[in-house]
Amino acid sequence: MNYLAHLHLGGSQPAQLLGSLYGDFVKGPLDGRWPADVEAAIRLHRRIDAFTDRHPLVAQAKSRFPVERRRFSGILLDVFFDHCLARDWSVYASEPLDAFTRHVYQVLDAEPHLPGRLALIAPRMAAQDWLGSYREFETLERVIAGMARRLSRPEALDGAMSELEGLYAALHTDFRAFYPQLQQFAEHQLRSV
Repeated sequence: MNYLAHLHLGGSQPAQLLGSLYGDFVKGPLDGRWPADVEAAIRLHRRIDAFTDRHPLVAQAKSRFPVERRRFSGILLDVFFDHCLARDWSVYASEPLDAFTRHVYQVLDAEPHLPGRLALIAPRMAAQDWLGSYREFETLERVIAGMARRLSRPEALDGAMSELEGLYAALHTDFRAFYPQLQQFAEHQLRSV
């Protein structure tokens, strides 16, 4: 799962929203550097990732990619699933997507101590409405280009957008089958904290 899904699944309190994002920027053991409620949200982020990585529907979705792309199928699926979530937001959330993203950006703006790279990208994320822009499939092209720039072999993602386009219907079906199960898992985890 990518940013939007983690934010949607991780709880609506400011510390939960922060920890839901921090999970992609804070590595290693949690040793009290962050408030307890933020660290709890980071741990939930990690459990969501583990649940996702070992789920048979996700394995099925990854197997749809050509063999030479499988190494990157997980990250491509993460951004595609965020697109599916944004596109079908009203199916999975009662709050409108624009209101949700506005709240997330306000929480980020109010936090003076964002970790590392998140501190650098948070202002652009809000200004360019990264989360809401996932509604549009074309946004994935920009996202994939950004991911490619961070790879040692950027050409490894050449053609990925065309593959996603060709796999769109099947991957969207996989998302619709998987996401409600992930929501149940996350809700159970939030209740047990």
